[in-house]
Amino acid sequence: MKWFKIGMPIFLIIVGLAFLISAMNLPKASLGNPNGPLYFPLGISILLIALSIIYLIQELRKVREANEHIRELFSGRTPVLILSTIVLGVVYALIFEPLGFLVSTILFLGALLFVVNGPKRWVSNIIVTLAFSFMTWYAFGELLGVSLP
Repeated sequence: MKWFKIGMPIFLIIVGLAFLISAMNLPKASLGNPNGPLYFPLGISILLIALSIIYLIQELRKVREANEHIRELFSGRTPVLILSTIVLGVVYALIFEPLGFLVSTILFLGALLFVVNGPKRWVSNIIVTLAFSFMTWYAFGELLGVSLP
């Protein structure tokens, strides 16, 4: 879709230039003002070219701003968080069956909270990990009657 927003004004600039060249090749009028038939097509062509250039500049600015937002997204701590979440998710999937739901969820959620919050908030990390894991296990196992591995 981005290529369309940039390609369309370029296409319209080319069309405007083609109309401008075609308008310049119109025959002169034999009655009245000889350049009379040229005014309207020249005006429309110039207006189309000018508005297309303005639109192209606006879209190029938006693309540049979007690229800056993407660069900001992948700077600082964000890549570490993304990569560690992916790695911890894969490890969680591998240990889920052998260790069972409760143990693997405690390990996964605890590790993830320590990565996100840091070790300074270790008490809240442990409380949230244990509370969430046991409440989820109780809700599925006892209340819903779903057996977890």
